[in-house]
Order: sequence, then structure tokens, then C-alpha cells
Amino acid sequence: MSEVLYEVDARGVATVTLNRPEKHNAFDDTLIHELTRLFKQAGEDPKVRVLVLAANGKSFCAGADANWMKRMAGYSFEENVTDAKALAMMLHTLNFLPKPSIAKVQGAAFGGAVGLIACCDMAIGSKMSKFCLSEVKLGLIPATISPYVIEAIGKRTARRYFTTAEVFSAHRASDLGLLSEAVTEEELDQTVEDLIAQILKNSPDAVAAAKQLIFDVTEPSDDEELMEKTSLRIATIRVSEQGQEGLNAFLEKRKPSWYQE
Repeated sequence: MSEVLYEVDARGVATVTLNRPEKHNAFDDTLIHELTRLFKQAGEDPKVRVLVLAANGKSFCAGADANWMKRMAGYSFEENVTDAKALAMMLHTLNFLPKPSIAKVQGAAFGGAVGLIACCDMAIGSKMSKFCLSEVKLGLIPATISPYVIEAIGKRTARRYFTTAEVFSAHRASDLGLLSEAVTEEELDQTVEDLIAQILKNSPDAVAAAKQLIFDVTEPSDDEELMEKTSLRIATIRVSEQGQEGLNAFLEKRKPSWYQE
């Protein structure tokens, strides 16, 4: 069974669905490459007018897969840079997709999943969903997702959640701007459908131009340099003493050396 599903309906709605429910849709390097490919495919397909990012199972996405983290714990600095750049490119592709994008979120959205949500133009979440920027618990930092998350929730809020790794609610995520709306589980599908219906009433060319206008007015001029910087930062901390301790503690199911009750 494919770990990510792709479907385009008669209206031109492309749905990319994370399909690893048994692993809470945690992603690894293979899934990252596949998501990048599918986001590019949707962006280049003239029939596609809107993209929905969804997930099967009770969780939207638990962030990085444990087996992937086990491999990266043994990577060299150069291998970590290459690995981080692949994630940065996936996020960049989604963020700058020339079609409107909607995240449909249920359950847990931890670590890199928050970056996926922040890269979408709109995000509708179930009121039961939970969010966490959990990287510092592992001795890491949310480097590659940081430009998108900071844009979504603001610098001051990021200073809190990047450093506390608190779990926060859908209501809080909505207040912060990470979610466009928090609705009941029964309302989730219909709320996404209502957004799609609004988008399909509009000129596709004008919608694409309006989205690009926002980037042209607000984005830094050299986003490739920004991707390079964030990739180097996560690679550096992954191979650091505390980065290695955090990853190994997670894999060994123990508390890291710095943990205090």
C-alpha cells in the first residue's frame, strides 16, 4: 500500500493524503521525496485548481519517523546537510505552490507536521487536534520549518513554543494563526469543502497571481540562501553532543541527560 495517496477529482481538487496511519503518518526521507514530487505535480498540472493536504487515521502527522531518526543519528555532518535540504525543498515546494492549498488536520500534529500546516495557505483543524514543536526535547531545533512557522504564529509566540515544546490545543492554534479555523470533527470535511467551493468560484489565473503577489511583497529576496542556512543549522545540531544524546535517548526510550523533573 502506498504511504502517500494522490487523487485529482473532476473539479480539479488534488488531494495528497498521508497514508501511514499505523505510524501516525510520521515521515521519513522516502516520504519527503514523494511529497515533493506530488506537490510539484499538482503545481504544474493545469487541471488542478486547489490542493488539499490530508491524512488517514487518528493523527495528522507525528513528525519524524523513529527509524529515520535512528539512521540520521549515525549520519555525518555532510549527510545531515543533504538530508535537511531535502526536507527544506519539500516545505519550499508546498509553501510556494502556485495553487491555493488547504491542510485538513485531525489528531496529533507534532514537529515537522507543524511546518507542513504552516506552509499551506489555509488550515482547518478538528477541535480535538493537538500541536507541538517538540524538537528541543530531542536536543534539536525546528530549523527547516522555522521560516514558515514563524510567519504563521509570529516571532514572540515562536520564542515560547520553540523553547518550551509545550503541547497546545486547536483553539490555541487558531488564536495564533496556525489554524484558520478549529471545528468539530463532524464539521471538518464540510468546512474544507466550503473553502474549496469558494476558491472554485474565482479566476484560476487571478488566484495564482494574488498568491504570488503576497510572496513578492513580503518574502525575502533570496529564499535559497535561507534554505541553505536552516539546513546547515539543523545538520550542525544533529551531530552535536546534545543532539546525539537527545536522539539516542529517544531511541533508547530513556530521559536525556539534561532532563529535570
